[in-house]
Amino acid sequence: MVNVCRTSQDLSGQWRIQHYEVGEKRAMDVAAAALDDRFWIGAAVPGDVHGALEERGIIDPIYFGHNDAKSRWIEQKEWWYRTTFNLERGASSEEHIELVFEGLDTFATVYVNGHEAGKTANMLMSHTFDVTRLVRSGWNAIAVRFDPLHLHHRDKETFDWSSYTKERPWLRKAAMNFGWDWGPRIVTVGIWGAVRLERSTVAKLKHVYARTNAVSKEQAQVQVTAEVQSVLSLRSKQKRTQPVVTTCDIRLLDQQGELVASVISSSVEQGRADVTLDVDHPCLWWTHDLGEPYLYTIEVTLYAGGLALDRYCQPYGIRTIELALENEQGESRFAFILNGVKIYAKGANWIPADQRIGMIPSSRYRELVELSVEAHMNMLRVWAGGIYEKEVFYDECDRQGVLVWQDFAFANALFPDFNRDFMQNVQQEVENNILRLRNRASLAIWCGNNEIDWLYDMKTASGDITSPFYGEHIYHELIPEALERLDPSRPYWPSSPYGGEHGQDANDPDTGDRHNWQVWHGSVYPRKQGEVPVLDYSIEGVTFKNYKKDQALFSSEFGMHASANRYTLEKNTPTGQFYWGSPEMAYRNKDTNHQKGILLMEGYTGIPQNIEEYMNFSMLTQAEGLRYGIEHFRRINDRNSGALVWQLNDSWPGTSWSMIDYELLPKASFYYAKTFFHPVLLSLEHEPEHSLNLWVVNDTQDEVGGQLRLNVYDLHGELLYTSTYVVKVQAQTSMQIAAVEEAEVLGTKQAEEVMVELQPQGFIAPVNRYFLRDPKDVVLPQSQLSVHVNEEEQSVTVNVSGAIARMVKLELPVGRVRFSDNYFDLLPGESRTVRLQHPEMQALPLQELRVSAMNASEA
Repeated sequence: MVNVCRTSQDLSGQWRIQHYEVGEKRAMDVAAAALDDRFWIGAAVPGDVHGALEERGIIDPIYFGHNDAKSRWIEQKEWWYRTTFNLERGASSEEHIELVFEGLDTFATVYVNGHEAGKTANMLMSHTFDVTRLVRSGWNAIAVRFDPLHLHHRDKETFDWSSYTKERPWLRKAAMNFGWDWGPRIVTVGIWGAVRLERSTVAKLKHVYARTNAVSKEQAQVQVTAEVQSVLSLRSKQKRTQPVVTTCDIRLLDQQGELVASVISSSVEQGRADVTLDVDHPCLWWTHDLGEPYLYTIEVTLYAGGLALDRYCQPYGIRTIELALENEQGESRFAFILNGVKIYAKGANWIPADQRIGMIPSSRYRELVELSVEAHMNMLRVWAGGIYEKEVFYDECDRQGVLVWQDFAFANALFPDFNRDFMQNVQQEVENNILRLRNRASLAIWCGNNEIDWLYDMKTASGDITSPFYGEHIYHELIPEALERLDPSRPYWPSSPYGGEHGQDANDPDTGDRHNWQVWHGSVYPRKQGEVPVLDYSIEGVTFKNYKKDQALFSSEFGMHASANRYTLEKNTPTGQFYWGSPEMAYRNKDTNHQKGILLMEGYTGIPQNIEEYMNFSMLTQAEGLRYGIEHFRRINDRNSGALVWQLNDSWPGTSWSMIDYELLPKASFYYAKTFFHPVLLSLEHEPEHSLNLWVVNDTQDEVGGQLRLNVYDLHGELLYTSTYVVKVQAQTSMQIAAVEEAEVLGTKQAEEVMVELQPQGFIAPVNRYFLRDPKDVVLPQSQLSVHVNEEEQSVTVNVSGAIARMVKLELPVGRVRFSDNYFDLLPGESRTVRLQHPEMQALPLQELRVSAMNASEA
């Protein structure tokens, strides 16, 4: 490898922090290079103030009890960060030095050796400062002052809509920091991204843009544009009489590092080198369920006079992505087309993996994406109220074959698009993130906002909003114009949900994507644009049985609450407060009306009477409810092309819609997802006293053939009925295989006394089991569990006798445990071996294992 002039020096690590009252200290005194900061507090960068104070024991663990409320004082102070570094300046007068912050939260003033280098007003983008004339050979100092947010919004206009708090529309900061209906208010501050010093000479690569123009089995065309920026200082420009001639070598390498295609010495004209690489017999990037997410490497080297000035080297997936809004018959559709293949999007909505964004370790991203793949998800939607995620998130999605729906960071509020300064700030944010993410193979779509177009109409109709649509220009002009210039290679969608035809509102199932909040929130649909919205807080209004009424083209948000796992709750609940209905348990639930969850359980499982029943009933309701909805959506896959659950993960240890709780312990719905998101799904469509309709859904690119066996058991495990049916289902279709009358399979039994099982024969699909009546109507006999633990293999075998064991649950008082299976039903005489693993622990404390079922005491 040739030496490259551009170098990077990492300035992350241990810094120091201190706080003052606003105006207490003169800024230039605290920023002074020689300030004695020995008695300041040590703090990690990346990180934030809350995390540093908790780590040093200055504040109590913030997620325990009500400690988040005790830390509110932090957001009222002025906070300072400081560090020092050594630098050996080069002899060249043409050296250019920049200080880069990947994340500053939020209103920061940066000082280098006591000189003010600049200010920032945006958490959601990176910031670069030219410090060429501020740094010196030897010892240097950096100081960063963070203003309390109230200084920047207290004199601003407040709008008549901004969900959860009125202060945030003027602040380009993660909306969820101010609290949401699944997380607390923790207004973070600090350096949340990496920090580095970049040194370059003569010129540098400003941006590299790679996109796949066309693909076939024989050849792919990859267009690569390198933008080059001169970094000559004023002093060096005066010396030069001839312009610098630069060229680029642009290469594509395979996974073994072998050259696949290249253009050597491409001339840079008007700051750009633009080439097309022809790749013979390309390996395409696919989602993990359709193929291999193959990644090449794009390498661009910038030269001047034979000297390598800069190099760009990043993984790159060859693929095309389209959003089809019509099918072959000209009917409305909302479907993603990957490499010419229509996919069924299966996945969930992603929120920041911690309220303290700077504190999230890379391992947490990796594990969450791994869990998504384990549950057969192929798409994650990065929700608008968080951040444009860290590089590690996209690295993992690229590597593991998961598509990303990327919202721009505008959620549930009006935004001041009439203000020049605000719009300039937003313009920089939008362009910064487009340029950063546009080479990602996983990035499937840009979306302008979350729910704003839809809710503006609803809130205007209800009288809650009387103002114009402030913010409209952002999603319908600024963003699409920026994308047309910077990333025309992938689709843009203005909002989610978005659509509406024939007078229907933006949540119209016949156009675009849809959020189903009839279930859980009780929204009444259909609704026409301009109609006053109606909520139905009743058992019938919130029940998940309403999913079957939904004919959405694409379901981008839907879901319901479930308890976090026992360990997650007990770890963060004060002694004596871990019981159903306690003030501390209520504090774990940030939803606007706790009655919704009680109504949902009342209609399905019955109202829980204790904490054990609450954990079991809420988890079972969520798991069965999501299965009910997703199996319906997948059965109508000639119309519906995607189901993204709200939500995948949690940002704190609370009760929420998540499928995986804060301690990275999956809930029951996650284990159900291994079946209901499987590429081949056996599905029972049934309503009480109606026929049992047997379906097979095939998302693969191959025909599925064999037999489907229907077994019906009584609750003691006796086989009452069995029959087999021929299966021949074309690729990427669904088919009803048979319809059997309920009375035929029941014989002399009542519907609440049986369990139905669907088994594949001659093809691969998970077994699927159902009860024909709701849990509150099924009187389960007592079941007996026996458990064998194999500590050497880190496995547990569960055996059942007496009666069907409903929702067998394995628990360990450890976070991040992976169970190969959990929350499953077992027939008498049946056994199941569950393997356990942990990303860091070789041996888990299996002596503390708890195994139980809803109708069996702990074994």
